[in-house]
Amino acid sequence: MAETNVIKVKVHGMWASPWVRRVTIALKIKGIPYEYIEEDLKNKSQLLLQYNPVKKLVPVLVHEGRPIPESLIILEYIDEIWNNSPKLFPHDPYQRAEVRFWADFINLQVFEKLRDVVKARNDGEEEKIIKEIQENMSKLEANVKDLYSGATHVNGEIMEILDILMITLLPIINGVEESISVKFIHPEKFPLAFSWMKSGEAVAVVQESAPNHENLVKFLRKLRQLFRKM
Repeated sequence: MAETNVIKVKVHGMWASPWVRRVTIALKIKGIPYEYIEEDLKNKSQLLLQYNPVKKLVPVLVHEGRPIPESLIILEYIDEIWNNSPKLFPHDPYQRAEVRFWADFINLQVFEKLRDVVKARNDGEEEKIIKEIQENMSKLEANVKDLYSGATHVNGEIMEILDILMITLLPIINGVEESISVKFIHPEKFPLAFSWMKSGEAVAVVQESAPNHENLVKFLRKLRQLFRKM
C-alpha cells in the first residue's frame, strides 16, 4: 500500500534568516506540512549546493523533489500550487502587480540593506547604507495607508505576502540596531510602518517562528566583526 503520510515539502533554511522565516510562516498559515532542514552556511550541504547552484543560499523549498530558491519566488509558488485560502496574493491582476512591486521594494531596499549594514567594512560605508534605509523607510511609510488595511492578523487567518514581509521585518531591525549599537529606525518617525510590523505579534505562527533576540544579536555581531576584519 502506498504511503499517504509522506511529507512532500522540505525547506532548507537557517534559523536567523528572515527570508527563511517568510517561507515557514506561509506554509504554516496555508496548513502545509513540511520538513525543515537547518543548514550550516559555513559548511553548506551538498543538497543545498545542488538545489541552488547559482547563489548557494537559503531558503530553498523542495516540493516533490523539485527545488525552488528565493523567498519571494517560493511564496508565489506556494500560493499557486496550494491555491486554498488564505491567499497570499490578490486575485486582481493590477493589485497583484502592485503587491509584487512593493514586495520587491521591501525585500531589496530594506531587508537586503539591513544585511548590508552588518556587512559594512567601515563606519563611512555603514553611515551611507543607514541613510539609504531611512530614505527607503520614508517611501514605505508614505504608502502604508494604501497597502495595509489594518484589519489583518486578528486571528492569523488572513495574511498576505506584504503582511508576512512586514511582520518578519521588526526582529531583524531590532537585531541589527543592537548589533551595531546604533538606533536608526525610530518608531515615532515611521508610525504606520511600525504598526504594521507589530500587528502580527499575537499570532501563534508568528510567535513560534521568531528568532531568539539575544542569539540573533550575537550572530549579527560576529558577522559584523568578520567583515570589519576583511
